[in-house]
Amino acid sequence: MNKREEAQAVLAQARAKEKRTKILTISIIAAAALAIVIPTTVVITGASRDKAAATAAAAAPIEGVQDYKIAAANHVSTPVKYDQTPGVGGDHNPVWLNCGVYQSPVPETNAVHSLEHGAVWITYDGISDEDVAALTKTVGEKTYMLLSPYPEQGAKIKLSAWGEQLSVDSVDDPRISTFITKYRQGPQTPEPGAPCTGGI
Repeated sequence: MNKREEAQAVLAQARAKEKRTKILTISIIAAAALAIVIPTTVVITGASRDKAAATAAAAAPIEGVQDYKIAAANHVSTPVKYDQTPGVGGDHNPVWLNCGVYQSPVPETNAVHSLEHGAVWITYDGISDEDVAALTKTVGEKTYMLLSPYPEQGAKIKLSAWGEQLSVDSVDDPRISTFITKYRQGPQTPEPGAPCTGGI
């Protein structure tokens, strides 16, 4: 083999090696991309499916929800006696209660004003610290949510929205999340989009 043939053979080997390296690199990059895309797609698909299921569940009647017709919704500075415990609508304080988590009972007439703005108010009585922590996690950073104790409310946990109320015995009851999905800024809200901050 002369020098020219040797040079051509070396060049051919180098090109073959370069081609193999390029194919290997592309394969590694493709595998890495798939490793990212597939789990992300699964997570997104799973989240979308869960959201669709929750929305579908919320569209149906929720077992145990009491529906109340609210006759008046005036702003008053005097105490109000509500027919429900806690109140789910009616006359209320002119200033709404800032949404969030409270460790002590809150002024009811201010909380009812927040319900008028589309908040869901979770109240509890006689539950464990672990259950309070679980409800706090459920509320999380969501807007239009209230959580507070309400002594002698007649149930361990109650969820209230304007004109709607549900009593449950366990923080694990799936109706809690369904109620929130359906009624937080839901169709029953007299003043949707009105603030849940900037009050008291």
